[in-house]
Amino acid sequence: MLVTPSALDGALLVDKPSGWTSHDVVDKLRRHLGIKKVGHCGTLDPMATGLLIILLGKGTKLSDQLMSSDKVYAGQVRFGETTSTYDAEGEMVASLPVPPITLDSLNESARAFVGDLMQTPPMVSAVKVKGVPLYRLARQGLEVERDARLVHVYNFRFSAYTEPVGDFRLACTKGTYVRSIAHDLGEALGCGAHLAALRRLDSGRFSVADATPLAALLASEPSELLAKVVPFVKLLAA
Repeated sequence: MLVTPSALDGALLVDKPSGWTSHDVVDKLRRHLGIKKVGHCGTLDPMATGLLIILLGKGTKLSDQLMSSDKVYAGQVRFGETTSTYDAEGEMVASLPVPPITLDSLNESARAFVGDLMQTPPMVSAVKVKGVPLYRLARQGLEVERDARLVHVYNFRFSAYTEPVGDFRLACTKGTYVRSIAHDLGEALGCGAHLAALRRLDSGRFSVADATPLAALLASEPSELLAKVVPFVKLLAA
């Protein structure tokens, strides 16, 4: 069956695998579907997995509205090790003994990060300064001044802790750097920490439970993906 571009106006809910950039996913699906207008809502770091909303055709017009949605994540923080990127992909820059921590004391410390926060984007991030992404400057060994941004964390709670790793769930506004929260929590505990794993569970009204693994999408014929497209009118309602 021939798929017309208009039939694909809307969005695909993708379960992004680790190791792929958000741009990688957009590029692969653009080629696979044979359409020019493809975008995404909310960058996921290569290490992260989970819900990535891919906009198709006229759906790209709703990018700003959908990107402003709140997000929910699950992940792990590894204490005692600080990295250059605040996550597991960076180089270790410090290693310190982990103090005695219980699940209760960890959640007590985590409560300090609930509410309004002023966050400075990490140097290894996609934020642009004078048109250049920070991560490109970081690769050149440069560090530039960045403006702090207001974000809001609705909740941040650990469900398990086995030294030195804690499992958490966090709900926040758009643009929140979860790896910065992991780093700052480690600083507050005096031992350092980094984000060891991250998975996006929800973005606005959309859930990863309704998403399709990227590999399955790329293995399907474009005509088979029509049933998985969230129509443009439903995106408007969301």
